[in-house]
Amino acid sequence: MRIGLFAVGRLKTGPEKDLAARYLDRFAKAGPAIGLELARMTEVAESRASNGETRKREEAVLLQKAHPDGGILILLDERGKALDSEAFAALLGTFRDQGKRDLTIAIGGADGLDPFLYDRADATICLGKMTWPHQLVRILIAEQLYRAVTILSGHPYHRV
Repeated sequence: MRIGLFAVGRLKTGPEKDLAARYLDRFAKAGPAIGLELARMTEVAESRASNGETRKREEAVLLQKAHPDGGILILLDERGKALDSEAFAALLGTFRDQGKRDLTIAIGGADGLDPFLYDRADATICLGKMTWPHQLVRILIAEQLYRAVTILSGHPYHRV
């Protein structure tokens, strides 16, 4: 299953970008052995619309263009379901085992995600109840993707 990340906002060169890239590289190297592949990282500029609702709508259109037809969509949202690492790995494994070809994990902009996307999403999860800046969210989800691969493959990286 090909996994893509979609993010509103661009990471600038620096330690956050380096750390996210390190975990995505680990995921890209370890994932294919268990049927998970890093497909793409799509960054889009934040909308410059004058109000939040319009910005969310414009960003949602960009997400729809980047998301493969028929693919699984997971939204990251502070109001989503909190999963531990094993449950997140199991979710990815379930989609993979169902024969799903593409999965996109979406990180919204400062205004959040358009309500339309919640109706379309296959899952909405959170990385905790706190609000995180998008730079840190990319690091957290990149690490969790790598951790999911290690859990699904029985690697000792994840210790209970």
